[in-house]
Amino acid sequence: LGVAAIYQQPALLPDLTVAENVALGYEGGGLLRRVGWRARRRRTRELLARVGARIDPDAVVSRLRMAEQQLVEIARALGTEARVLIMDEPTASLSGRDAEHLFAVIRELRARGAGIVYVSHRLEEIFALADRVTVLRDGALVASCALAEVDRARLIRLMVGREIASVFPERTGTRGEPVLEARGLACRAGGLREASLTLHAGEILGLAGLVGSGRTELARTLFGLTPADHGEILLRGRAVRIGSPARAVSLGIAYVPEDRRRHAVIGELPVAANLTLAILRELSRWGLLDREEERRQAGAMAARLGVRAASLDVPVATLSGGNQQKVALGRWLATRPSVLLLDEPTQGIDVGAKAEIYRLIVELAEQGLAMLMISSELPEVLGMSDRVAVMHEGRLVGVLSRERATPEAVLGLALGEGGVPAPPGAEAAPAG
Repeated sequence: LGVAAIYQQPALLPDLTVAENVALGYEGGGLLRRVGWRARRRRTRELLARVGARIDPDAVVSRLRMAEQQLVEIARALGTEARVLIMDEPTASLSGRDAEHLFAVIRELRARGAGIVYVSHRLEEIFALADRVTVLRDGALVASCALAEVDRARLIRLMVGREIASVFPERTGTRGEPVLEARGLACRAGGLREASLTLHAGEILGLAGLVGSGRTELARTLFGLTPADHGEILLRGRAVRIGSPARAVSLGIAYVPEDRRRHAVIGELPVAANLTLAILRELSRWGLLDREEERRQAGAMAARLGVRAASLDVPVATLSGGNQQKVALGRWLATRPSVLLLDEPTQGIDVGAKAEIYRLIVELAEQGLAMLMISSELPEVLGMSDRVAVMHEGRLVGVLSRERATPEAVLGLALGEGGVPAPPGAEAAPAG
């Protein structure tokens, strides 16, 4: 029918190669046809180049990062030469540079006469790309009009049904004592080359950088998923070895990963079970789970975070993206951590849900929780962070105070245009 779709969560076959996944979008023929492997790889490279991706066609998809999988998904859709292309949050995992490549492709397709349905919660993308805009809320059509007829403020009102004076909450607390310190941290398996930083109680430390810069790898190393080969980690001044997530949790470190559906929640399980997954030992006696206590604690956490669900018994997969994210956050808050690592905490959720997540993050900081927040959205990093650390090619190249963290300064460091590895707790700025 000439229609292709790009899904928010890549619908790729994880055990096949990039070239095999891309070929599924455009190759036809019967069971007895011969595969032209060389031509398949060449076509895959061409499609990946269109979206600015440098990915080996023979790489197994399961070994790719989330952003790389998203680029492969886009390349596969382009290979169909569809006349109508449906894109659902296609930039959710992409860096600014990768997103610009995609925008150029979209404009090229539009110039060729293709129709594009572009689903996004990122308003700047809507205003940069769209001719018309349609707003849905709670499954119902709210409005549909030419983009020229609405401004940002009105579009937000249509989306959330209320005014949002400021998306980013004001901070009133102060930074406390150092809680976590990394000195010269490196991990060969994770591609982390060198990272030094200090995280304080009550602080939101933003972590910026391009896709592949090592942001997620640093979080995974701090949480023990890919233990460090070199360097040291200190908690409240005491050197610790974090060789596994279990060890990290025992030390008071929690991690909410970026891929919500695969790693943060279990969609088939009910809300109550998801909220208590990390504290099952605490809720069990003699190997038996205390169901009454599970529901009590799950209910208290759901109320605390404002999780909207028909009941604690419904599967998490039936909730909206914003409520799923709250459940993922609540699961780790139940462990009562002192350090919280947040990887893309608002990815794929609408502006109203974002405002709620931001409010929760600020409340947690006001209560003394130390947070490292990774985000691909520069406005989010600048709006939420007390300080901003920047990664480039596996190195932490600078830490900027809130006053010095301008878009130009952060992007300059992220692109490798200045700065040196920052010593623990230092405020490094771009060269010049």
